[in-house]
Amino acid sequence: MRTFFTLLLLAVLGSGLVGWDASRLLQAPLPLSQTESLEVPSGSSLTTVLAGLRERGIMQPPRLAQYLRLYARFTGVSGRIKAGEYALQPGLNPLDLLALMVEGKTRLHDLRLTEGWTFAQAVKLMRAHPAIRQTLPEATSEELMAAIGRAGVHPEGRLFPDTYHFPRGTTDIDFLRRAADALDKALAQEWEARETDLPYATPEEALIMASIIEKETGAAFERPQIGGVFVRRMRMGMRLQTDPTIIYGLGEAFDGNLRRADLVTDNPYNSYTRDGLPPSPICLPSRAAINAALHPAPGTSIYFVSKGDGTHQFSDSLQDHSAAVRRYQLGRP
Repeated sequence: MRTFFTLLLLAVLGSGLVGWDASRLLQAPLPLSQTESLEVPSGSSLTTVLAGLRERGIMQPPRLAQYLRLYARFTGVSGRIKAGEYALQPGLNPLDLLALMVEGKTRLHDLRLTEGWTFAQAVKLMRAHPAIRQTLPEATSEELMAAIGRAGVHPEGRLFPDTYHFPRGTTDIDFLRRAADALDKALAQEWEARETDLPYATPEEALIMASIIEKETGAAFERPQIGGVFVRRMRMGMRLQTDPTIIYGLGEAFDGNLRRADLVTDNPYNSYTRDGLPPSPICLPSRAAINAALHPAPGTSIYFVSKGDGTHQFSDSLQDHSAAVRRYQLGRP
């Protein structure tokens, strides 16, 4: 189709040198040595955009802009360019550029929310992203949750860890709402397919367990095993006794060292002094962690200790667990 219109344009321009020159310039790559951004504000005309590119040395020689305007007018797209940010990549020619702007193929930015992060860490990264427009830069976590339609919901664990792609100008609220919607969708799907006879009354409780599994997991393949340990403890009425909940409860007071005093000092997140689950998730759990909470591996182990290589030694009895602690944590046989 483009070749047809180009031939028609050349017919209008006339045969000979002018037609040859227009065809050559419109199909030749623009002088781009690396990817550059083009911002097209709302209401911009093609003439204005091309003038800006000419000033940047991209739309050269000057007659190239005239050829492209004539081509756009002849093909009926002159007034159809769309606002947004466009990626100008090496190899792009003027006709390709015009097609980008007419089709609205704007440049997408990305932001990765990593499993195991806290809500505060995710918000901090979002607020530092240059392509996200901050509408509530000073809002608290509770205020942000209200702004995305989840007033009263604890913010921790309510964003789905994933890589998100979005155009420049996306607002902080739109980004958070999208991540929260993704979490809701994943949790609902996993809850629907859950195993029977699990010790959770609600999807929220499963999400809390998933966040604990996420923080306890060094090797991804162990998630179901760790989930199995915690589920068996809950069924037995045994406390979870998991360090990540204590660390979360300590907040900024945690200095990297977990002391015995921390284990015996009661707070809502101390799973050594409190029965059952903590009052909220403690991080952003991955879908794999949610799946592990709802599909725990069968077995008999109720203890585990880190081997120091990212994996754990699982034990059925306190005696075996104590031996594993001596071996892997204290370096004694």
